[in-house]
Amino acid sequence: MSLRFIAAVVSLLSCCLPLVAQTPRIDRIDPPNWWINMPAPMLLVKGENLAGAKFTVGNLPIERTTISQNGHWAELWLNKDASVTGKVAVRVETSQGKTEHPFTFEARHAANEGFAGFSSRDVMYLIMTDRFADGDHTNDGPDAKDSADSAAAKAERANPRGWHGGDLRGIIDHLDYLQKLGITTIWITPVYQNHSPEAYHGYHATDMYAVDEHFGSLEDLKALSSAVHARGMKLVLDTVPNHVGPRHPWVDDSPEPTWFHGTKANHTAAVMDFQPLTDPYAPWRDKRDITEGWFVDALPDNNQENPAVAKYLIQNAIWWTEEAALDGLRIDTFSYVGREFWNQFHAQLHSLYPSLTDVGEVSNPAPQIVSSFAGGVTRDGIDTGLWTPLDFPLQHAIVDAFTGRASMQELASILRQDSLYPHPERLTSFIDNHDQIRFASEPGGTLKANKLAMAFLLTARGMPQLYSGDEIYMQGYQDPDNRRDFPGFQAATRTPDQAEMLSWTSQLLALRSTTPALSSGTMQVLYTSHDSIVYTRAQGAERILIAIRRGEEDATLYVPTALTNLAGYKTSHQLFGGGTLRIEADRVAIEIPANGVLIAAIR
Repeated sequence: MSLRFIAAVVSLLSCCLPLVAQTPRIDRIDPPNWWINMPAPMLLVKGENLAGAKFTVGNLPIERTTISQNGHWAELWLNKDASVTGKVAVRVETSQGKTEHPFTFEARHAANEGFAGFSSRDVMYLIMTDRFADGDHTNDGPDAKDSADSAAAKAERANPRGWHGGDLRGIIDHLDYLQKLGITTIWITPVYQNHSPEAYHGYHATDMYAVDEHFGSLEDLKALSSAVHARGMKLVLDTVPNHVGPRHPWVDDSPEPTWFHGTKANHTAAVMDFQPLTDPYAPWRDKRDITEGWFVDALPDNNQENPAVAKYLIQNAIWWTEEAALDGLRIDTFSYVGREFWNQFHAQLHSLYPSLTDVGEVSNPAPQIVSSFAGGVTRDGIDTGLWTPLDFPLQHAIVDAFTGRASMQELASILRQDSLYPHPERLTSFIDNHDQIRFASEPGGTLKANKLAMAFLLTARGMPQLYSGDEIYMQGYQDPDNRRDFPGFQAATRTPDQAEMLSWTSQLLALRSTTPALSSGTMQVLYTSHDSIVYTRAQGAERILIAIRRGEEDATLYVPTALTNLAGYKTSHQLFGGGTLRIEADRVAIEIPANGVLIAAIR
């Protein structure tokens, strides 16, 4: 072979190489699939050399196409959805070449396969997946590639902020425990891929369309949903439209320049004072960094005012809901997102899933602020459409009252402001969650106090939410100590305090499940003092009286009943707790022991 021939071949190849390098490529499409007869999706295509490209999606019309300046991203806004199931080709063509990528349209779930919504008749149980139970012992360690007994997995579990091995299979394995306890609804923390150090909690997404390998797979999530629904229980998934993780690919390569509020190099930190959002006279100066700042000055803040971002995030919530046949959503950092987006979000979700409900995190102790984010409340001319916020004001009052930091009258003071909510009966009340010091580790958070707090939680208005471990007096200080591994499910391993709390909680949950007034009845507060509270729940002819007494002294409480929902009722039957109750002329006399609870049916 002559040197001249070799040189000619090399010259020819060198001329062709740039053309090969510029051939368009599709690496992924978000969402990865869709369903027929749904709102027309926007497909976000990630690839290379897409600048100037022409796209087709089967025979579906494309309303508009937006391609990023660097040719890495293309937004394909379809004009209508597919009407038949099957695969279509997403084709891209430029002057340098063409390629295609398959995309599937599927049939939707039947309406009775999920999507039921939760209500005050339910009891919700919060599970931080990584810290609950390890059902798959092969996906542990820092990269989800180690066995549970490996040195890498053991070292990771020893790190309080490491991956501890909990997964979706672990939850499936312990549904018996949860159902026997009396739980009807399971809330699991986000399952997004979190390829960041110490992101075991799920709130630092690096891929909003993938299940993190530590938790398992999308098939595992579907299996959990099927197992939950087979028991007549419900599944709620945590979702995070406010932000993504600092290592999300968008941070260094965004589909649009305004995909985030600010950039990694130039942004503001989120302000955690929501009062300006409820103040009609506050200037935008005082509001901007609440909804546009980066959470903890580190988590990229999605710009929901950008129509493409809003479309992406709403589709993402629809995708998880349909894929896993969810019954509801818990929405993280709800108050850090503008109201217009939430109005669009809920309008779309409710049109597809009329029974779906959601609960939003508005972490603030003031009912005036928290209530302003509830559906049915208009601020700046906009209703968020949220089913209900988490009841942080009552949670603060519960902790303060039962640890002895405040009078028991604080409970009545918060309940008195329920008129601010269009639907106070929907409020999700709780004692603990994964962001706060556990009650058992608060000063004054004794076992006796915790039992009283639990009795109040499970008999007051709203839907109670337990954080895994509440039922066994689990302790934990500030993050990450409040996210300890669940200590076990076997009776033989429980301490006496854990066994006592579990028995107490189980009895109360059993009573709640068989007493409709406790889950959906109206509530009247009949008496409060520094150390006692007496209230009723009523539904139809059913009247349930609840008396709770903190402190080390017995007491006799005389409670007038004229012009209350106990007026005219003559007899009683004790359902739970200690002490005695006598019905006298126009009053009840309640003899209640120190740190005691008395629950009675009044007839």
